[in-house]
Amino acid sequence: MNNNFFYDKTICNVMGILNVTPDSFFDGGEYKTVETAVKRAIEMVEQGAKIVDVGGESTRPGSEEISIEEELDRVIPVIEAIRDQCDVNISIDTKKVEVAKNAIEAGAGMVNDVSGLINPNMVKLVSECEVYVVIMHMQGTPVDMQDKPQYDNVVNEIKNWLNERVENSIKNGIEKEKILIDPGIGFGKTLEHNLEILKRINEFVGIAGGVMVGASRKSFIEHLSGAKPEERLGGSLSAAVISALSGVDIIRVHDVKESKQAIDLVNAIR
Repeated sequence: MNNNFFYDKTICNVMGILNVTPDSFFDGGEYKTVETAVKRAIEMVEQGAKIVDVGGESTRPGSEEISIEEELDRVIPVIEAIRDQCDVNISIDTKKVEVAKNAIEAGAGMVNDVSGLINPNMVKLVSECEVYVVIMHMQGTPVDMQDKPQYDNVVNEIKNWLNERVENSIKNGIEKEKILIDPGIGFGKTLEHNLEILKRINEFVGIAGGVMVGASRKSFIEHLSGAKPEERLGGSLSAAVISALSGVDIIRVHDVKESKQAIDLVNAIR
């Protein structure tokens, strides 16, 4: 087990998305085998990814949960193979405690929990294993999260919710510096909500040890421009630059090479 997780807290870092799923909204099915997944992971590292985020269950709008066994079968061989062939930070994108535990044992040093660390057993696992964690906000579940999401003040409500989750995590033994928060762009938010979050993303800085933003290729870009997933690189880069300029620590992206170039410029200015 090698979980010596690190990232540069003085700049914005790039996390590469590695979906080993058949049904993710952008790259589903591209990395179904261990060989293709590891090849992509190594490519992302060569392109400048500081972290590779491995996910075995789609969380696109309308997606259904898969079994623990199926998720384990998808992600654990990939994590083990990446760890054998490449010295990179590995994150496991899951809300299942059993998957997170096995992923940590295989070499993951971060748990990216889209359910917001609401499971006490996940809190306990992260605390005991002393790994990093991302607490993401989502209104509803992937099945229903885009069914008319509503807020009185989207940023304030998300900040209050994340504050509570961070305080609970610290109370249960997780170090603040190992906690990152993610406002959850696209997870139970309308176009207007997502734009307001990006506009005020700097307000999330300081709540935890860091802030992560994942806006890559998401449908709010289509709602602005009509662009299909394969046409959303420009909007994705804009969101990444806005985030980096606002003090975000990690951007989670599909397009590592292009994003790294954009973020390098921001880091040079910042």
